[in-house]
Amino acid sequence: MTSKASSSSSAPAAPSTVPDGGPQPAEGYAGDVSPQLAWQWVQSGQAVLVDVRTDAERDWVGFVPGAVAVPWKHWPGMAPNPQYDAAILAAVPPGRQAVLLCRSGVRSVAAARRATELGLKAYNILEGFEGDPDENGHRNLKGGWRFRGLPWRQG
Repeated sequence: MTSKASSSSSAPAAPSTVPDGGPQPAEGYAGDVSPQLAWQWVQSGQAVLVDVRTDAERDWVGFVPGAVAVPWKHWPGMAPNPQYDAAILAAVPPGRQAVLLCRSGVRSVAAARRATELGLKAYNILEGFEGDPDENGHRNLKGGWRFRGLPWRQG
């Protein structure tokens, strides 16, 4: 499966290829996984799903039932969350790994790197919750948790 990312801004693009198999290697954290593999790990009890999006994103766009909310940044202003370290450590029990979800799979890389520095085995979920924008700037049409038909709710 692939998602073609178009880069019209200077922000780093999320990785565009989602593996059908196991994790892809990454620098500074355990690796990148597809939304489907992340969900399999969560269902089997191997991993805790950690949603690192802002409270506003979860409230307005949607959320994954059962995911632990540990924002990497706070809205408005996208200020770093000073409680991130303590919250991620409290969310992931010993012996379990973390799979981190953001909007498009970019912020969750930074969050996974920090979780790894704290001693956790942390993976980034490729494509994020909404995936990359299409040629019209619309999300949820080119990948992401929702696009892949995985559980989510709104409201």
